[in-house]
Amino acid sequence: MTPSAPAPQPTAPARPLGGVAAGLALVLVAVLIGAAAQRVTAPMSTPVASSSGIAWNGRTTTVTVTAEGMRFRPDTITVPAGDRLIIMLTNQDRRRHDLALATGPKSAVLASGDTSRLDAGVIGGAVDGWCSLPGHRQAGMRLTITTTGNTGSAAAAGHDHGAAPAATTAPIDAMAEPGAGFTARDATAPALPGGRLHRLDLRVQEVQREVSPGVRQKMWTFNGTTPGPVLRGRVGDIFEISLSNDGSIDFHAGALAPDEPMRPIDPGQQLTYRFTATKAGIWMYHCSTMPMLHHIGNGMYGAVIIDPPDLPAVDREYVLVQSELYLGPDGEPGDLTKMQAEQPDAVVFNGYVAQYAHRPLTVRPGDRVRIWVLNAGPNRTSAFHLVGAHFDTLYREGRWQLRPTDPGAAQVLDLTPAAGGFVETVLTEPGHYPFVSHVMVDAERGARGIITVEASAPR
Repeated sequence: MTPSAPAPQPTAPARPLGGVAAGLALVLVAVLIGAAAQRVTAPMSTPVASSSGIAWNGRTTTVTVTAEGMRFRPDTITVPAGDRLIIMLTNQDRRRHDLALATGPKSAVLASGDTSRLDAGVIGGAVDGWCSLPGHRQAGMRLTITTTGNTGSAAAAGHDHGAAPAATTAPIDAMAEPGAGFTARDATAPALPGGRLHRLDLRVQEVQREVSPGVRQKMWTFNGTTPGPVLRGRVGDIFEISLSNDGSIDFHAGALAPDEPMRPIDPGQQLTYRFTATKAGIWMYHCSTMPMLHHIGNGMYGAVIIDPPDLPAVDREYVLVQSELYLGPDGEPGDLTKMQAEQPDAVVFNGYVAQYAHRPLTVRPGDRVRIWVLNAGPNRTSAFHLVGAHFDTLYREGRWQLRPTDPGAAQVLDLTPAAGGFVETVLTEPGHYPFVSHVMVDAERGARGIITVEASAPR
């Protein structure tokens, strides 16, 4: 049995999970600081008041900030305490933007291509800034001013929602682009293996993975990846899974009493789980150690594809596993409290925020493409939709609901947590076809990607 091979991802050395995965750690990625463009020491004719009461030192720092892609770049500015700060704001976005500071100063509202000079005053401590147009701040248009040579509190400088404690991880920016060396997880479905007995070793490991540009999370995994390996077979095939290390595993594709084969095992022990696939579909497997929500929510899940009898061949076949990310504090796994409150930091396909928006899936014009989708949850519903296409085939939870010979078509494959199925379509016109979960808040959290149709696409 050959599972799909996910793209290599930089990880810290794996080690066993003990008990309920104790002793986990999270890396706080350094934030790129925007450097001051210039400093002048010429005296001012009019002193500028300091928001924190610190005296003006006679120097001025001028920084250029650009509004682009619903972000300020840079979004962090560091100046010496006591400097007067001038921000030259240029809007390079198609939308209008401004910059408001918690201490009171505010720029003009800028159309695309416009520039405004904002006098931020004398800086004596941390100051928050944001775009004040409706919804822009909530969408991520925030900026922070910090100082060197002063330990003044953020509150003294008008910091309106508190400085992030050092123990928290960097927030996820669902619009951020990964670096040039980023490789997305290969979403190609594994080929149907020969033989009727399929063996796989699954090792429970905790690893440190990048889940979004600049954000790393301590994950609990099967074989070091989230999702775990994709398994595939036919109705009647036998799967023999050797689970080592800690935890228990629940294979939805098997039908047998879970008391013995799905029991928890201690670190260093091994358990062999054997089942016969009696029904077709795309099935979820996951850790069933309590609290189950925490283990699934922190990465311990994967997919098993059992082909329906006489499943036709297609030109391209992909697998997308939707799941949620709940970032925890530094030194901890994902935040269980967030999971219980259903407050994800991101919703993703195949473990990484919007990775296929930056590294699209590819097909050739006229290819029939099949997309298997599993919703691993643990909490959110999925509504898989491909913009610019109709699904002429829809198979959901073990049942054909639409075939190419039917007169109608489908626009969405809706899946509750743990549900799965596949859709098919033929994309004849070259171009870029976005796909999303049509639960739009989740699409904006990272559940999105692109299929590129081009004549040079590899088979």
